[in-house]
Amino acid sequence: MKQPHDRHTRSGGRGGGRLRGDDEVPAAEGIEGWFAGRLPDGWFIGPPSVTVDRDEVLVVGRLAAPEAPAVDPAAVAGAEAGRISRFREETRERRMQVAREAEHRFGRKVAWGVEAGDTRQLFTTLSVPVMTRLRQPERQVLDTLVEAGVARSRSEALAWSVKLVGRNADTWLAELRTALESVQRVREQGPT
Repeated sequence: MKQPHDRHTRSGGRGGGRLRGDDEVPAAEGIEGWFAGRLPDGWFIGPPSVTVDRDEVLVVGRLAAPEAPAVDPAAVAGAEAGRISRFREETRERRMQVAREAEHRFGRKVAWGVEAGDTRQLFTTLSVPVMTRLRQPERQVLDTLVEAGVARSRSEALAWSVKLVGRNADTWLAELRTALESVQRVREQGPT
């Protein structure tokens, strides 16, 4: 089944659009494969991690660890930071081009990050207002609660979540996501 953004793109439309209500989330099927095929060979060792929510795509790749004296942690950290900085500068134009294409295709902003050794750095990430500014992992918690019917909106999900701080939320949310995946599989088996 073709997604609405595919039809708009072919007819010269907006390709997923930027203005949408909370319920209108452009499809992201195939996004990991698209990035795997679109990113230049040699950027990362292995495929990048691609995390998606309704607002943002976060692409994080692993760089080859730089050679540094293993006995000096400061030297290792400095070498990793230098490797990340070099990657960021050398790939800026290409990353911007890929991000523009992905934003048009998938209707979400693209953020980047890299890992080198034990150092992880994210750059160009979104901070989306929800009642406060939240990064992608926090927004995913709220969206899971809304999608599961625990809350009607992100605001309500945030209030509900605050009440549960300190409990085993990670375990419960993992179970909820698994249940949502099961619901999605059952929906896909139904009539179209």
